[in-house]
Amino acid sequence: MRRVVVTGMGIWSCIGKNQSEVCASLRAGRSGIGYDPVRKEYGYHCPLTGIVETPDLKPLLPRRMRVGMSQEAMYAYMASREAFEQAQIDEQYLLNNEVGILFGNDTTTMPTIEIHEKMLAYHDSALLGSGYIFQAMNSTVNMNLSSIFHLRGINFSVSAACASGSHAIGLASMFIRQGLQDMVLVGGAQEVNYYVMSAFDALGAFSSRLAEPTKASRPFDADRDGLVPSGGAAALVLEDYDHAIARGATILAEVCGYGFSSNGGGISQPSSEGSFIAMRRALEDARMRAADIDYVNAHATSTKQGDEEEAKALTRLFGNSRTWISSTKSMTGHECWMAGASEAVYSILMMQNDFVAPNINLEHIDLCAASLRLAKQTIETPVRTVLSNSFGFGGTNSAIILQRS
Repeated sequence: MRRVVVTGMGIWSCIGKNQSEVCASLRAGRSGIGYDPVRKEYGYHCPLTGIVETPDLKPLLPRRMRVGMSQEAMYAYMASREAFEQAQIDEQYLLNNEVGILFGNDTTTMPTIEIHEKMLAYHDSALLGSGYIFQAMNSTVNMNLSSIFHLRGINFSVSAACASGSHAIGLASMFIRQGLQDMVLVGGAQEVNYYVMSAFDALGAFSSRLAEPTKASRPFDADRDGLVPSGGAAALVLEDYDHAIARGATILAEVCGYGFSSNGGGISQPSSEGSFIAMRRALEDARMRAADIDYVNAHATSTKQGDEEEAKALTRLFGNSRTWISSTKSMTGHECWMAGASEAVYSILMMQNDFVAPNINLEHIDLCAASLRLAKQTIETPVRTVLSNSFGFGGTNSAIILQRS
């Protein structure tokens, strides 16, 4: 069985637009959450969100390429540029070699609404132009990036709610392990606009701590009152170990384990058992024990039930260990479809820089997490092995184990 390594990473998020900015934010415990007045005017009960800058692609891409790009595809392009650059993959390499792409994405709300509004206003589909179809499809990220970067390998979107980005990493690692691909661009992308989260807001799952946006996301805190939506994009270049060594690439980390499960219960019901099974499978796949894990990047979104169910599963595995645990969502909010990929990037940045990012806003640890070793402040310590959890609506669960090279 071939080994799978990470040779490049890219990130575009509310806590930074590249690895350097993001690493500094993680270490400082800096939140990227803010108040969006447009959401309040639109009718949201919770107008808090991760504040993500929209990239200017005009200097980077011709109009014919930009016209079909959705908001999340733009984010993903910026993250992928950074990942390929770090992996030392240029256009000539991409033209001469087969590279695949698997990206997590589960909505393309904004272009769909814009199409509808234009049709209502003008009653003429000819006025829509040619780009909307490629923006509105759920595979918008894969379609655009495969065209821009000349990717000719495996190519499809992973649509698995908030586990999408993590499953993309797991599936790509399987393709590489089995010898079906030598290199795959993986990641996750999430649009950040006032259209996309209105139906989610209707569930009452968002924090109402409007006066203190940066304190609203508080995973495992007894006073948490809901999550804060966010987004952006993250990308990683996954590669066969021997292939990476042969071309002289720098290896950032190894993907050692992938575990998955489905809860099989209520469509929005979290499950400690489902979480536990995914983590256990990842450990078995990596041939590791819980004690081998230095740090867990928890899924913990800051919802009452979700955090509690994950804490139960984490306690079963790590309650008696010295494994550090935190949720970077305390700083980023819930990055939804990108979260599994972005949290892999965050975890590798911690590995490279010998620290554990804090679970900020953790003032009163909930009883459900009392036995866990939660990092309330930045912990300066070597981090060699990480388990990263991602769980989503519909009961889909994914766990990834990454090891420092």
